[in-house]
Amino acid sequence: MGSSSATANRLLLSKIATSEGHGENSPYFDGWKAYDRNPFHPTKNPEGVIQMGLAENQLSFDLIEDWIKKNPKASICTPEGVEEFKNVAIFQDYHGFPEFRKAVAMFMSKARGGRVTFDPNRVVMSGGATGANELVMFCLADPGDAFLVPSPYYPAFYRDLGWRTGVQIVPVHCDSSNNFQITKEALVAAYEKAQKNNINVKGLIITNPSNPLGTTLDRDTLESLVEFINQKNIHLVCDEIYAATVFSSPTFTCISEVIQNMNCNPNLIHIVYSLSKDMGLPGLRVGIVYSYNDGVVNIGRKMSSFGLVSSQTQHMLASMLLDEEFVARFLETSSKRLAKRHGVFTKGLEEVGINCLKSNAGLFCWMDLRRLLKDQTYDGEMVLWRVIVNEVGLNVSPGSSFKCVEPGWFRVCFANMDNETVEVALKRIRTFVRQGKKAQDQAVQVKSPKRWKSNLRLSFSSSSTRRFDQESVNVLSPHMMSPHSPLVRAKT
Repeated sequence: MGSSSATANRLLLSKIATSEGHGENSPYFDGWKAYDRNPFHPTKNPEGVIQMGLAENQLSFDLIEDWIKKNPKASICTPEGVEEFKNVAIFQDYHGFPEFRKAVAMFMSKARGGRVTFDPNRVVMSGGATGANELVMFCLADPGDAFLVPSPYYPAFYRDLGWRTGVQIVPVHCDSSNNFQITKEALVAAYEKAQKNNINVKGLIITNPSNPLGTTLDRDTLESLVEFINQKNIHLVCDEIYAATVFSSPTFTCISEVIQNMNCNPNLIHIVYSLSKDMGLPGLRVGIVYSYNDGVVNIGRKMSSFGLVSSQTQHMLASMLLDEEFVARFLETSSKRLAKRHGVFTKGLEEVGINCLKSNAGLFCWMDLRRLLKDQTYDGEMVLWRVIVNEVGLNVSPGSSFKCVEPGWFRVCFANMDNETVEVALKRIRTFVRQGKKAQDQAVQVKSPKRWKSNLRLSFSSSSTRRFDQESVNVLSPHMMSPHSPLVRAKT
């Protein structure tokens, strides 16, 4: 399509359709495009890009598959379960199956150690956490309103929270001086700055456990946040989609547990949940809003008509999640497997002096590569990131896309691949770092640039910066995305 035709077509479309609000034109998504063009395969494409930008839990699929084989009646697509086909296939209202809401409420409790219970009548369905986040925004805010979000935070929040709602994000800056913990001072500073700019702050959004940090918030911090939103009379939205990915101490403290013993306005407290991370089922698009506000529950349920969970999915998952023996075994096994994989991966990085933020949850590590930057700037981070994606062949996500205030941090996912691929990824990282150190040492002596894999310039001179800028044009151009790209699906 020519430029004039493209311009004419844009005039025929809505502002939302032609806006950049989806946020796809960012390094976070650019790495996905590089992987999409050249995906790693152990035999068919061993030099391809390894996908380490996907926060997906693939370590316990065998448990789910085994349960499905043993419970054929849970599906309407088996001889044993087909008698329920008509009842499941006909129209269902937006409240959802009662047994599904009961099952989700029970699973949410189990995933939080059984220390709190949830009311099935407050469970509102949505199409994945993406839809749940947007649904909450539609309920709580008007276009132009804003939510405070501690950084670093999930890059696609701009899409989820604001693309179609018009809601703004106001970052609350956190840094490594205290391991990126949220402070009252940072909250107040962000809130007051927004007010000075005539921005109406409607609430605070936290992700607990954190994406990308892989850490959990302690009770004191959570109580402080509740006190803050109570004083300001603004909402608190808690994204708890990684609740059951905690694999070491401290244990997870959810917001429901905290407010049980506090004098606060429950109408201000809302939870976003899904089965995408805890059970590794993002393709089933099970998103949940759980609110202590009756108005949000009632209006949210009406809005959920635009993104319901399919009745077939509800039918199967209700049976699975009500199986208490299976749920207990799954949660215990998943936690152990995540702990083992996290240990293997972080120890592999430590062999070459790469440290990660100490974490106890999530499907990723917050990797510190600051010492590998020639320039401690965002430009320096992008140079290093392009080398890692294009030459080392690893799709990791740069900290700048998470709005991290310090260049040099990267999120790297470890639970979306098998053990063999993990070893390949670690080998590439170790080779890259060791060759880089060797090249730097030799460059000091002989003043000559060295390369990795014969074409990787490890001395990040201005000329190499220009070269990598040119080489990454394909990675950074959205028009290169295949029509079958995974970017058409929700990414986390």
